[in-house]
Formats: sequence, C-alpha cells, structure tokens
Amino acid sequence: MLKTVLFAFSLASIAAVPASAAPCKDAKGRFTKCPPAAPTKPVKCKDAKGKFAKCGTPGAKPIK
Repeated sequence: MLKTVLFAFSLASIAAVPASAAPCKDAKGRFTKCPPAAPTKPVKCKDAKGKFAKCGTPGAKPIK
C-alpha cells in the first residue's frame, strides 16, 4: 500500500509542473530571454452626449 501511495504522489508531482515554464528559444534552438508581455489597455466608450458608457450599448463609440 505504501508503494501505491508513493507512486500516486510521484505522478501527481510530475503532473503539477506547468508546461508553460519552458524557456524561450530562438530560430537556431538557443535559449533566449522571453520578451515581456505587452500590457493591454482597457477600451473605453462614450455615448452621443460625451459621457462614458459601457461599450456595446446603443450609440456608444470607442475612444482612442
């Protein structure tokens, strides 16, 4: 029983390793520093009167 518990624990620990933790590689297969993720700005919309409104409501247009 102890062997079964240890076997299950070892499988669980192997499965817990995230696959996305792999380092970045260039075209030649060398390890490189991963580029930073670009932050995304939230989209804001204004209605016909110029007040902020939820995007998707009738008459709301996104501002730049």
